[in-house]
Amino acid sequence: MAGSAGTLFPHTKNPPTMALTPQDVSRIAHLARLELSAAEQAAMLAQINGFFGIVERMSAVDTSGVEPLYTPLSAVQEVGLRLREDAVTEADQRSANQRSAPRVEDGLYLVPRVIE
Repeated sequence: MAGSAGTLFPHTKNPPTMALTPQDVSRIAHLARLELSAAEQAAMLAQINGFFGIVERMSAVDTSGVEPLYTPLSAVQEVGLRLREDAVTEADQRSANQRSAPRVEDGLYLVPRVIE
């Protein structure tokens, strides 16, 4: 597919424009096992290239000095972290869960070897 390192790594200076070709869309459809008509391929090409255009515009914004947010709400209001106490809330059910297993040894499930 058409592309460049500048598009894959937006921190580079002046990333070149990424645009897919109709052949790229055909190949993607083939890999995804999709049968697209010519009109559907054209529409998909426009949508994907439109998405890449949005990504390039977003990549062009200077975000140096901007603190990362764990939630977008923290940009407009104070949001407390919702951390819970790290405590066991369920009883150990290992032996009950392993009763239906064909083979168990020392609390571990035994499975057939698949790689020699």
